[in-house]
Parts: sequence; C-alpha cells; structure tokens
Amino acid sequence: MYFRQLLNDETACASYVLGCKTHGAFAVVDPHVDLVDEYLALTEAQGAALAAVIETHVQADHVSGLPGLVARTGATAYLPARTGVEFDHHALDDGETVRLGNTELQAIATPGHAAAHHAYLVTDHTRGNEPWFVLTGDALLVGDAGRPDLHAHGETTVEAMARTLYRSLTERLLTLPDDLLLYPAHYSGSVCGRGLSGNPASTIGFERGHNRALQFDSEDSFVEALTRDIPPAPEEQAAIVAANRSGRPLANAA
Repeated sequence: MYFRQLLNDETACASYVLGCKTHGAFAVVDPHVDLVDEYLALTEAQGAALAAVIETHVQADHVSGLPGLVARTGATAYLPARTGVEFDHHALDDGETVRLGNTELQAIATPGHAAAHHAYLVTDHTRGNEPWFVLTGDALLVGDAGRPDLHAHGETTVEAMARTLYRSLTERLLTLPDDLLLYPAHYSGSVCGRGLSGNPASTIGFERGHNRALQFDSEDSFVEALTRDIPPAPEEQAAIVAANRSGRPLANAA
C-alpha cells in the first residue's frame, strides 16, 4: 500500500493519498484545494490512477479540492450519506467499504463535529486482514476532539452535537484496538480544536490515555468542557460551507 500524509500549514489541514500500488488504484481523503496538483503528481509518479476522492465530512474551514480532482480525473466522489451536497457522488453508509485493489477503507459513522461525518478504517490486505490505521477526520484529533459548533444550526444545538460526538468517540472510535494508528484531518494551528498537538499522528491507545478530551468521567462533563469558551468560527465559514456543498469555487458558491 502507498500512503502519504500531506500537511497545509496555512490552515493546519492534513490530507491523505493512499491506495494499492499493485492494482494502481489510489484515493485522496479530505483534499485541500491548494494541493490538487500535488495529489495528482504523487499519483502519477506511482503509475497509478485516482479512483476515489473521499471526504470525512463537509469542511467548514477550507475549500475542498474534491471538485477539481474529480473534474481532472473522473474519479468517484465519496461522502457520508446525508451530507446534503449538490453534486454527483456516492453516499457512503455506516459500515460501507471503498475497495482500491488490496486497500480497503471502511466507513465508521462518527457524527458530532458534523451531523454527517465518517472516520475511515484502513486495511492493507497485502499485509493482513486486520485494520492498520484509522483516518478520524475532525471527530478525534491528536490532543483534542473536534469542536461541536461549526455545523450546529436550527434545532440541532451545540450541546446536542457535543453529546452526539461523545457517543461517537466512546462507542465507535474508542472501541478500536489501542495499537491502531490514528491520522486526523487537522493539527496544531487549526481552528477546529483547542489543544491540538503539532504532531499530526498518534494511536488510539495514546489518545485514550493522554487526550484531555477523553479524560472526563461522564458525558455531561465532556459536554460542559467542549462547549465552554469555544473560539471564534473560521473566517468566511458560511461561504466555505456553501462552496463545499455546491462543488463550485468559493467566489461562485452563493
């Protein structure tokens, strides 16, 4: 399996190129609009084709590179079911898999940062049939959990989102093996968390023992901490979300 983590320090976003070298089928997960050429260069250098472009959720802090990658390659767009996007895509249900030759990504529904949010459990079948790592998006970050306010609206309150996130963490991600590698969508400097590490990788076990957002003894205490002193929302948040839902550039999203 080929795997590369790409970091954009301006927005503190992490994205991923991965896939099966044997079958030449690659995917990009959580692509950033500024790195589209780099994703394609990495794929081409490996003699592979981009078969899938996958989002953990509709991003609120940066414009996605998904539309550009799909337009230039014909790859299939994959997003969690019920994201409400306006472009053609495959809506992934909880537990559904994306197969790239010997590499498999299994969707794990982890709502709470966003109402429609997936982590992706990745298995390299050339090495074994158990998962090797998990891409956690904005649900579980290194040193923190994703903020619950950016996608809260109407009857879906910030508190309700925080409670949903608590259950996603405790009932889904923290049931995974301790030695499973963890790769998030953001790191220190991002507005999507408050105590993020500058190290953009970890393990489930290390976060279980050391992530401050996972040390509370009840759902209520988790929710109280996560909803207290939330930092300002990203600049142009509404316009960014509109662009990512429509699949059009930022200036033309309205």
